[in-house]
Amino acid sequence: MDFLTSSTHLHITTWVVALVLFFVGALVSKSKGIHMALRLFYILIIITGGALFIEAMDYGMGMDYGIKFLLGILVISMMEMVLTRQKKNKPTTVFWILFAIFLFAVLFYGFKLPMGMNFLA
Repeated sequence: MDFLTSSTHLHITTWVVALVLFFVGALVSKSKGIHMALRLFYILIIITGGALFIEAMDYGMGMDYGIKFLLGILVISMMEMVLTRQKKNKPTTVFWILFAIFLFAVLFYGFKLPMGMNFLA
């Protein structure tokens, strides 16, 4: 298995696990351990996404992958904002909406790009 395929699978695995941890953490708002594990997965997502971004330079589509990278950072920041504000008993409606919008955008954009899996065809 080459580096590109294994990094793509590792990246997808990390964000799927992070999404599961996020939704569990949002339902169980008093769990500090889940939030700390989720922060570890944020770092893993950024590292594997950065590796894929560097590989994307071979495709000549650095700007497109850069936009996807920024959308991914926005998704991570909205996840953190939801959990942090929820823990402080502050309103989270706006951040849930932004999370949903950014998540849809990053998934659509990621699967549309050449290194993504062709689920949309």
